Amino acid sequence: MNKPRREKARTDIHPLGVNLSGEEFNGSRDDLTWHPLQPGKILLMAIVTLILSFFPQLIVNAEEEVQSFTAKIHDSYQVQLKQRSLPEDPIARFLYDSGLQFEYPEAVRGIYVTGPSAGGSRFEELLNLVNQTELNSMVIDIKDDYGDLTFDPGEDSPYSDIGKNYISDLRSTLETLEKEGVYPIARIVVFKDTRLAEKRPELSFKENGSIWKNGREEAFVNPFMKEVWEYNLEIAKMAAEAGFKDIQFDYVRFPEGFEKRDDILQYSEGEYADLDMDNVQKRVKAVTDFVSYAKEKLAYYNVDLSVDIFGYSATIPEAPGIGQNFSKISSNVDVISSMVYPSHWTSYFDIPFPDKEPYKLVKEYVKVENERLGELENSPVSRPWIQDFEAPWLYSGAPTQYGKAEVEAQIKALNEGGVHEFLLWNPSNKYTKNVDYTPLD
Repeated sequence: MNKPRREKARTDIHPLGVNLSGEEFNGSRDDLTWHPLQPGKILLMAIVTLILSFFPQLIVNAEEEVQSFTAKIHDSYQVQLKQRSLPEDPIARFLYDSGLQFEYPEAVRGIYVTGPSAGGSRFEELLNLVNQTELNSMVIDIKDDYGDLTFDPGEDSPYSDIGKNYISDLRSTLETLEKEGVYPIARIVVFKDTRLAEKRPELSFKENGSIWKNGREEAFVNPFMKEVWEYNLEIAKMAAEAGFKDIQFDYVRFPEGFEKRDDILQYSEGEYADLDMDNVQKRVKAVTDFVSYAKEKLAYYNVDLSVDIFGYSATIPEAPGIGQNFSKISSNVDVISSMVYPSHWTSYFDIPFPDKEPYKLVKEYVKVENERLGELENSPVSRPWIQDFEAPWLYSGAPTQYGKAEVEAQIKALNEGGVHEFLLWNPSNKYTKNVDYTPLD
């Protein structure tokens, strides 16, 4: 069979479709038909060919110019980068700044101050006490044990109905503390809140259709309810915006002895209702979750979060009724403030009457706390509450007098156990005079 003959490939065709003999290519690869090219066309094609012969060099030159320009920009940018210096803490640029400056003391040593004391004539006396001693801090009520604010948040505030004008100018008070170098801590009572319970019974605990109250006629709101969380966090934010550097939550728990009333009281478990765990663990989880949530939400305000907790909570796995787990709460705060008042203990640590032996009670407590905190990956600062008041209800006769020796004994026990921060509690704000607040120095 004869195969079709393959034509010899032409080698005289110009890339533009012009052969060197002056013929023009017309058609597809399958139609190699050539036609004579007119003289005018030959001249035109020659000119085009001449122009295009310069294109490679123009492209090369353009590329060189772009590279040179880019290099100049890059060099300039590098010089600019070298001249810039970043702030020591770039994250701080994105945190809230109240405009007030407070240095964290070497060790916080503070006193409790009620709203009326902070806004009244007692304030100067308490300020002098701090300035003339080794004390350096004040824990000031912002939301008190009844549920009232100790300042007026303004008519347009959703909290205007609970505002008391004890502290007429909160900002001015904090400016005074800044000037005097006194570290400010805002105390906010969370779940003991008679005011909110009466206003919103559905957020509280009920017994026979009425709000349940304890023997002191105090009502609590429900830690299971996220609305209660937000209610208190907004108050905490107001305190931070005013200039406080530490937000201290108190009564972060269910009512005392709640395990005995659990089956009697009516209340909602909210999102915790369907969890596969017993009621004790639900309470522990709700309290711990609140603390963790508060820590997250207050991070922007660049404040420390501290929580007051019963001292005995550190000596047991968890307090079953009130929902406090010492380790879990401590893992979510910057500061843990155990209330180690000797008067608040029954026979404990083999001490028959702890109120009479403040040094021994505090010393034994610190051993337990140090062990518990030592188990945590990131342990908080320990800043216990100690006793500067008397407890006549414990005695049939005259109570143990809490004066200079008793206060110093507690501080000494703390210091010997490696705890150098503390807060003095006296509900009437009358503190013992002439106390050495650094007895080991």
